[in-house]
Amino acid sequence: MTAGMTAGMGDGATEGIRALSWRGVIEEYREFLPVTASTPVISLLEGGTPLLEAPRLSARVGARVLLKIEGANPTGSFKDRGMTMAISKAVEDGAKAVVCASTGNTSASAAAFSARAGLTCAVLIPEGHIALGKLAQALIHGAKVLQLRGNFDQALDIVRALGEQAPVTVVNSVNPYRIEGQKSGAFEVVDQLGDAPDVHCIPVGNAGNITAYWKGYLEFKEAGRSTRLPRMLGFQAAGAAPIVAGHVIEHPETVATAIRIGNPASWYGATSAASESGGGIAAVTDDEILEAYRFLATEESVFCEPASAASVAGLLKTGLPDGLGPGSTVVCVLTGHGLKDPDIAISQISVPTVVDADLGAVLHELQL
Repeated sequence: MTAGMTAGMGDGATEGIRALSWRGVIEEYREFLPVTASTPVISLLEGGTPLLEAPRLSARVGARVLLKIEGANPTGSFKDRGMTMAISKAVEDGAKAVVCASTGNTSASAAAFSARAGLTCAVLIPEGHIALGKLAQALIHGAKVLQLRGNFDQALDIVRALGEQAPVTVVNSVNPYRIEGQKSGAFEVVDQLGDAPDVHCIPVGNAGNITAYWKGYLEFKEAGRSTRLPRMLGFQAAGAAPIVAGHVIEHPETVATAIRIGNPASWYGATSAASESGGGIAAVTDDEILEAYRFLATEESVFCEPASAASVAGLLKTGLPDGLGPGSTVVCVLTGHGLKDPDIAISQISVPTVVDADLGAVLHELQL
C-alpha cells in the first residue's frame, strides 16, 4: 500500500507514517551538496546525531568539551553521511553494482545503502583485520564479501583497479561524493552550537573525515553560517601513523582496526586541513586509545569503538592548543558505536562472576 493510499483511509485502522523533523543529510543540506531535483535520494535518515556535553572530560581538559556521537547513525558510524551521497549519485549515473575496500565501517554502510537502492555490493576486507560486528553487518545486508590475504591499502589498490576495468562504482572516500556527504558533520556541529568550535578533534585513518569536516567548516563560514573556523586536530594510532611519520607504513598495526591504514587515500586533504586551520596531526598509542575508550564508557556513558576514542586520547595527551583556555569549546568526533567491536570491549572488562541462584549468594557477592 502506498503512503498516499494509507493517508486516504478514513477508518482509523491504518495511520500514515508521519515524518519527523530530520530528513537525512541530503534533504537537510541540499543547497550545499552536488545534487539536483532529479537526483534519486537514497537515505536511511542518516545524520542528525547528538552533540553531547562531556562534563568529566571538560574538567580534565579545562575547557568545554562536547562529543559528536556518530555511532547514532543508522549503521553505527559516520560512514553513512558519505554513503547516502555516493549511492544516490551511483543510482543517478545508472550503476548496477558498487565496490569498496574496508576495515569494516565502510563495508557495513555500503552494504546497507546498496540494499536500500537495490544495487549489488562487493566488499574487499583484509583477512583477520575486521571487527566481528562490522563483518556481520556487511553480510546480513547481502554484500558479497571477500577477505584478502593482505592489508587495507592492498585491498584499496585492487578496488581502484576494479573501478577502472569493471562496470562497478567505487564508493570508498576516493569517490568525491563521499567527502561531500561527510562534510555535513561540520554543518551539524555549527547548527548545534550556534557557531564553529575553537578546536575540532578527530581520528585519522584513511583521512577522508578530517578532510570532509574542514571542507564543511569552510563552506559554512563562507556562507555566513558561522563566524570562525576551528583548529583541526587529527590523531592517528602510533602503529598506523603514516602522516605523522611522513612515509607510508607497509604493515600498520593497532587495536583500533578502523584506522589501521598505512597509506591514507586523503593524505593531502588531511595535511591541508591541519595546516590551514592552525592545527596538526599527532599519534596516540594503543594504551592511550584504550584508556580513553574506557574513560568515555565509565565516566561519560558513551560506548564507542576503539578508533573513535583516538580523538579523546589525543586531546588528553596534547591538551588545548596554545592560546586557548577555559572559555574554549572543543568538539571530539566519536566515529562509530562500541558494538562494532565487541571483542575489544570484552577484553577490557572482568568476566561476570557466576553465583548460585540464591539471594544470600547474590548479596554476599555484591557486598550489600
